[in-house]
Formats: sequence, C-alpha cells, structure tokens
Amino acid sequence: MALAKITNFDDWIDLFKTWQDDIGLEAIELKDYKFDVKLAELEIPEIEFGHYAGQSKWKTVMHIPDQRIRDALQTLIIYQGDTEFASVEQQRALLVNAPSDYDLLSIYRVMAEEMRHGWQMSYLLVSHFGDEGKREAEKLLQRRADEHERLLGSFNESVENWLDFFVYTEFIDRDGKYQLQMMSTSAFAPLARSMKPMLKEESFHLGTGNNGLLRIIKAGKIPTPIIQRYFNKWVSTAFDLFGTDNSSSAQWAYTWGLKGRFDERTNPQPADRSRLNEAARELYRQEVQGLIDRLNQYVPPEHQRLTIPSVKFNRRIGQYKGQTFTVDGEAIEREKYAAYVASVMPTTEDRALLRDIFKETDWIQAKRSDD
Repeated sequence: MALAKITNFDDWIDLFKTWQDDIGLEAIELKDYKFDVKLAELEIPEIEFGHYAGQSKWKTVMHIPDQRIRDALQTLIIYQGDTEFASVEQQRALLVNAPSDYDLLSIYRVMAEEMRHGWQMSYLLVSHFGDEGKREAEKLLQRRADEHERLLGSFNESVENWLDFFVYTEFIDRDGKYQLQMMSTSAFAPLARSMKPMLKEESFHLGTGNNGLLRIIKAGKIPTPIIQRYFNKWVSTAFDLFGTDNSSSAQWAYTWGLKGRFDERTNPQPADRSRLNEAARELYRQEVQGLIDRLNQYVPPEHQRLTIPSVKFNRRIGQYKGQTFTVDGEAIEREKYAAYVASVMPTTEDRALLRDIFKETDWIQAKRSDD
C-alpha cells in the first residue's frame, strides 16, 4: 500500500479500508463494524502529576508549552496505534478455524475493537498533529507484523493457533491494559479522554484470554508442558513491552505529565522517576502470577504446574538484554543458551501435536454461563 497524501480524517478512513483489504479481512462482521471515535469526559480536569501539576489539562497541541513535549506525546500515540493494527494482522488467520461459534464471535469482537483503538489513535494524530501526524497515521497502516516491521517486539511474533491466541490475549493484551491505564491520567486531554472507552473494551480481550485458558485446562486435552512453553513465549516479550530500565523517556513522560503510573490515583507514595518502567513491570508480574495461580487450581495434581518465567529470561531490551538465563532465572552458559531457549519455547513437535488435537471437538471446554 503506497503512501498517499491525506488532508483530513476521511482520507485516512479510505486508507484504512484499503488496509483491511490488503491484509485479507473479508469477514462481513468486521467490515460492517461501526468504527467511531469515543471520547469520555475528563475525570480530573487538572494535570495530575509532574512539572505542570495543577494546571488545566491541555485541550489541543497548541496549549502544550514545549515542542519536546509535543514530540514525546506524538510518539506515545504512534506506538499505541501501531500495537492495535499489528494485533489484528497477527490474529487474522484464526478466523477460518474457530473452535466454536462463541469463540468466533469473541475474536471478531476483539479484532474489531483493536481496529477501533487504532482508529482512535489515528484520529488523534490526524486531528492534532498537523502534516506530520497525518504522515504517521498513514504509516500505522503501512507497517506489517508478518514482515517484522511493527515497532515493538511482541507485535512481530506470529499467532499461529488458538492456544497462541488465548495466551496472547491473556498476557499481551494485559500489558495493553497497563499502557492504557497509565495514559488515562495524561495531561493531554484528548488522549486521557480516549482511554476510558478503550479500557472498557480491553477488559473483554483480557477476559477472552483468561476464559479460553481456563476452558483449555478444564478440558485436559492439551498437555500442560505445551501450555507452559506458550507462556514462556509471550510473557517474556510482554516484560519487554514495559520499556528499558532506568528509562529517561519514561522519566520525561512523567515529568511532563504525559504518562502516569499504573496506580497513579491510588498510590500515595511519590513516584520513583528513575524506576517507572520497572515498577509497572513488577505490578504486571504480580498480577500475572495471581492469574497463573488461579489456572493451577484446575491443573490435575499429577500434572506439571504452570509458572511465570523469570523477568531475566529471553529479554531483548533492558538490563537483561542479551544475557543468558533460564526460565527460572538461573544463569546458563552462552554456548548452551540457544538450544535451551528452543527447548522451552513452542517446538515443531508441539505444533504438530496441537494440529492433531485441534481436529477433535473437545480440546476446549464449551463455554458455560458460569465461566
């Protein structure tokens, strides 16, 4: 899809429809979805933290007092929009083999809402950031996950099957919840106002992943070690999504009021601005641990327990980037590391076994009203 000059949001919508066709989204349930911009009322009209705390939140880019702040804000919006369109590209192949009508409707909804979130971020870029914002909104539709062109690592990984999908929505979409919540207190009013509707929709995505995994474990057809290897695949990339350690970008985003802490409105302690990403990652790790503990309640006692991989394992950014640690956080010799990682990630044998399992109708428990 070649770059085309756009002058307004209607022009961008035409490009969006072309993108849908280019990636093969033919389902009428997705093509007929009503995409719109949703802006909630501000819960708190004043800037809540940072250097400008107490001033009115900025209604337009022109109210922002510094070009550096405008640039950082635009980057936040670009990255968020990029993840939304990427996830649709990652999941689109699953539409042809859903395990049930319920799951098909669920993935339709997940994908439609992810597209709406990308639509929302593109609206902000086109409406508030001039010609550069329009160009960046176009680029959101230019990059491709299957070409490894998306901006963040998780969104260039393949989602090959429905176990992949449920683990992805459990863990990667949960990182999305953290990012949206941290931007919900933003000093830029249009971004803050965008977050509440997005968070409401995101909660369904998380529920889809968690419910799907519960139903898989209750069915007892997929071996727990295979599930664990998919956990290792996605959780390690999710840890990277929180950004680098001791991040100066995160410090400035907080100082400028652009992006708060996940618990900004409930945490009475002053922010440790040198460890903002680390603090959010740890809250995420604790939440994921609780989810896995709940899943383990349904794993038969004689089967392997599910675990969360160490934050040191398979990291591609941050202080553990390029270092060699096991899923338990133990150091391992570099010459053994590649083979080790391959053994604790989904294998060719896993994928073959899953293809056989997916041919049956009982590999996932039917959705029940009390699930």
